Amino acid sequence: MRVGPADRSLTGMAGLAVVGELVDRLGVVEVLDERVGRIKRRARGLSGGELLVGLAGAQLAGRASLSGLDRLRLDAVGGVLAGVPFAPSRTAARLAGRFRPAAWAGIEAAVGVLASRWLARLPAQRRSELVRGRPTIDLDSSDVEVYGRKKRGVAYTYEGRRASRPLLASWARTGLVLAADLLSGDEDVRPRCAGLLARALANLPAAVCAPPLVRADSGFFTGELARAAVAAGADFAIAAPRNTALWRAYAAVPEAARTDARDMRGAQVAAVGYTPAGWPPGTYTIIRRVKVPAAEISADPRSRRRRTIPKGQLALALEGVADHAWAVSFLVTNIPADEPDGIVALEHWFRGRADIETQIKDAKLGAGLRHLPPTRPSTPSGCGRRSSPAGSPACSSR
Repeated sequence: MRVGPADRSLTGMAGLAVVGELVDRLGVVEVLDERVGRIKRRARGLSGGELLVGLAGAQLAGRASLSGLDRLRLDAVGGVLAGVPFAPSRTAARLAGRFRPAAWAGIEAAVGVLASRWLARLPAQRRSELVRGRPTIDLDSSDVEVYGRKKRGVAYTYEGRRASRPLLASWARTGLVLAADLLSGDEDVRPRCAGLLARALANLPAAVCAPPLVRADSGFFTGELARAAVAAGADFAIAAPRNTALWRAYAAVPEAARTDARDMRGAQVAAVGYTPAGWPPGTYTIIRRVKVPAAEISADPRSRRRRTIPKGQLALALEGVADHAWAVSFLVTNIPADEPDGIVALEHWFRGRADIETQIKDAKLGAGLRHLPPTRPSTPSGCGRRSSPAGSPACSSR
């Protein structure tokens, strides 16, 4: 297969040719069938692996619900390009309802096998970069608003939206989703994050020999995750929610200890010795502050930026006494770094966590997660308890 310049005669389904080629070369269907097992007694029709690949292909083709399968089946040429036949929507719903917890675990185990096969097929230089470099595992979550009174497995978030909450653990440099969960909108992600990390590390290809790095936002701020990372031989960097102890640490930083951040205008960083209680030895905190002109500070008390500014500075800026304030964020880590250059580089690396947020947004808008889960939690439009199967073929085919 040769990828060339854009051709106006190509339709939106043409990309499925690449997905089909990837499915064939990696043996995706066979691996899924082996790990998931049989989902029905008779061998007629689609297997579990074929069903899952078809659902993932439908998501990549922009279909947001099971009914999209029926529209894809009407495109005879597009069906030839796809790696497997698309099931009728009713058949897909019935078969997906037969997946049990062991089958979902099998899907995730298959991801690990396929990641290793994919890595082995990369060009030597790219493979060497991934094998020798420290892999970054990004943990993040997002709320997916859903509609329909009969949907189960969803709940109202603190923002008043009825939603589900996918959790993703991704290999940052590749974009591959190594492990995932799907919670309801009111469930706390922190009790799940250590287990999610363990499953992601288990799916990391064995050829990757460097110690992992774990990167997560403040929703995952818990000592359990930090201890789990250290126990697995990894280092961690986790954004911290602003609390009284951290504000005190910020106030104690001398002006001379601050260094300009990289690629962020008006930003400065500094390291302090603050360690949350019960966190692993060697933990410290990096503080970043960004200058915000007073004119850009919203008068709306619900503004997110206002919560990042110390109360005293905020009051002075809103009253017109000060012409600027500082928006402050905190990063708790055990990754060794020499001051000041190492701290600057570490903070800059942590900002790369935005990549997984973009990946989740793509899954919402381009892979159809905005309609998930269906009425029955056990019936996944390619998602179910393990979310975003479209992510792996999409990222692997880049």
